[in-house]
Amino acid sequence: MQFMTDNALMIFVLISSGLMLLWSFFGNRLRGVKDIECADALQLINHKNALVLDVREEKEFNAGHILNAKLIPLGKLAERIGELERNRAQAIVVMCRSGQRSATACALLGKQGFGQAYNLAGGVQAWQKAGLPLEK
Repeated sequence: MQFMTDNALMIFVLISSGLMLLWSFFGNRLRGVKDIECADALQLINHKNALVLDVREEKEFNAGHILNAKLIPLGKLAERIGELERNRAQAIVVMCRSGQRSATACALLGKQGFGQAYNLAGGVQAWQKAGLPLEK
């Protein structure tokens, strides 16, 4: 008991970091988000005619985006979700800079009945790291 009292801050940090690590591994799955890698995204785009939904801000989008991507910033997705209605039954690859905003977007799409929304793990950063092209 004395050890725990003397090291309460260290124990708190240890438990908190462990919980954050678990959340990073399982958080998206718990929210119903399906993460995919760049190769899988390419398969969906090229062979299943998936829509690419970019949820970054316009300035980020203009700096470089996937060919034919549709821009709807995350902050406007809820009010503009009707624009995606005709894509409801289609696969949608959702992307942002790193995969965090797109995971939130996928969770929102899932709640609205879009059952084939896929989060591009690592976002545009992973896309570029894989040597895949962006257009400006």
